[in-house]
Amino acid sequence: MEKEPITNQGLEKVKKELEELKNTKRPKIIAAIAEARGHGDLKENAEYHAAREEQAQIESRIITINDAIARANVIDVTKLDKSDKVVFGSTVELLDLGTNKKNMYKIVGKFESEIKKNLIYFKSPIGKALIGKNKKDFLTVKTPSGEKNFEIIEVKYV
Repeated sequence: MEKEPITNQGLEKVKKELEELKNTKRPKIIAAIAEARGHGDLKENAEYHAAREEQAQIESRIITINDAIARANVIDVTKLDKSDKVVFGSTVELLDLGTNKKNMYKIVGKFESEIKKNLIYFKSPIGKALIGKNKKDFLTVKTPSGEKNFEIIEVKYV
């Protein structure tokens, strides 16, 4: 079983999601299935089939999260020696040399990545390009929208 790196915050996030699924969503869907069963013929009962499908999705997500927790290798970036090197869990300020815009990204694991929150999966194109680089380094990243050039402005271990 291969370990998957995750930050402390990421582990807390998936544990909260698991708790929500088990203690709130699962009981609600079980009640919805019971109610839909009471409506008679199950073959033509759309509510029943929709509830069963949602139940399957919830149970699948519970299994996925349990697996992620079992394989979690928690990395506390605040306990690492401070340097200007980009590592898993570090927060990086990048200057997009094409647009002259600055962005902050945190390098995280698969189960916590969320591009809208600037949480980048370490195996994504930008994540792979950043790991091992240092403050003031320049890098070129091949993205779906073409090549982008960046300069690393700051590396933080928070």
